[in-house]
Amino acid sequence: MEMPVPDATVLSRKAALVAELRSVLPADAVISDPAETRAYECDALTAYRCPPLAVVLPASTEEVSAALRICHRMGVPVVPRGSGTSLAGGALPTEDSVILGVARMNQVLETDYANRVIRVQTGRTNLSVTGAVEENGFFYAPDPSSQLACAIAGNIAMNSGGAHCLKYGVTTNNLLGVTLVQMDGTVLEIGGAHLDPAGYDLLGLICGSEGQLGVVTEATLRILRKPEGARPVLMGYDSSEVAGQVVSDIIRAGVLPVAIEFMDRPCIEACEAFAGAGYPMCEALLIVEVEGSEAEIDEQLGVILQIARKHNPVELREAKDADEAGRIWLGRKSAFGAMGQINDYMCLDGTIPVSSLPMVLRRIGELSKEYGLDVANVFHAGDGNMHPLILFDSNTEGQLETCEALGAEILKLCVEAGGCLTGEHGVGVEKRDLMGVQFSDADMEAQMAVKDVFDPSWLLNPAKVFPLAVSEDRRAARIAAQ
Repeated sequence: MEMPVPDATVLSRKAALVAELRSVLPADAVISDPAETRAYECDALTAYRCPPLAVVLPASTEEVSAALRICHRMGVPVVPRGSGTSLAGGALPTEDSVILGVARMNQVLETDYANRVIRVQTGRTNLSVTGAVEENGFFYAPDPSSQLACAIAGNIAMNSGGAHCLKYGVTTNNLLGVTLVQMDGTVLEIGGAHLDPAGYDLLGLICGSEGQLGVVTEATLRILRKPEGARPVLMGYDSSEVAGQVVSDIIRAGVLPVAIEFMDRPCIEACEAFAGAGYPMCEALLIVEVEGSEAEIDEQLGVILQIARKHNPVELREAKDADEAGRIWLGRKSAFGAMGQINDYMCLDGTIPVSSLPMVLRRIGELSKEYGLDVANVFHAGDGNMHPLILFDSNTEGQLETCEALGAEILKLCVEAGGCLTGEHGVGVEKRDLMGVQFSDADMEAQMAVKDVFDPSWLLNPAKVFPLAVSEDRRAARIAAQ
């Protein structure tokens, strides 16, 4: 993965930069020892690594602003970082950049149950937002697989979703307001604890902008009442194409489950060996969950089970109690960890129309054979959010490059099927050179014009989102114009 040539002037001024940062931040909030900065050399896309120049760990919006003002004045690139769980290299540093991590900013600032909102610092983990309100019968809906570790900051940057996004939507559908610090240290309040703010949809720009426009330090989130109950059903089929057709038929029937999750045989086998959830050994497995009152659950599952039986399942298991429901979800929630026990893997993220699932799954299987690398599929089938896991051996010369090439073909397939390059992982470095597959030059020009407004010097999160040559040319032009 090509990265920008580091700025020699910035590298030569490291000591002065660190001294200035320590003048406005606590001593333990600035890390400059190369042995310690190595912990921040990559995120969850571990195939690519680059130690940063330094790391700052502020604890408040004011400290973030102070740190950014210094970096802006000295022309130092800054890479915002939540918990480092990005699967697209969204928090990969450059050699001349400062990592700005928000992990210490993890407080609940305000809870308003009457209006169903909570305001938090964005270093707070996804699952702990629900943890703060569940005793009062509420929850925060977006639930990425990494929800135990991932930070709200990263969820906002990548517009993350999760298993239950089919019913509740992704982060943008549950985000009401943010505190945003621009590269020059300016603090902006966008949106708030109300619906549909007046004026331009600036919140829509921020959510999913991948740290290109500013650092989000606080967020106002929608919280919801817990449903009366929920019940999953497990379905096993003898082909991925048939399972894909079942998903399409459920959506077509007008039923809205809270989740429809898909796993194929390689993933089923790995998850069963890892978690022992009692999954059937079949070619494809679906987990469909509905929620509501007992009467609502029975009615919805009646329709779903009728559709499932028409396609001759090899196993059909409806949870009878909380323990059985937990076991049905156990393997799915363990999927990424289970696959990591087998081999190195790259987890892709593309979306497709639900009706295209059978065709796309078949074509992924063909591409897997063509490139000689196994692909395991586990994804949010209800909204067509694919997560193919390409298995490779990083110690075998050439396999990473083969994996990248196969990944590019799968993502191009998603776009050709009428979908897009990313559903919730973001573009990062992983997909930046594929942006031209989905977007025209005019499209990317419009996106870059927005960045020009928020970050005129192009110092925030360099080498991400836009093809490297394009972004480097843009940055050079912006600097020359100032």
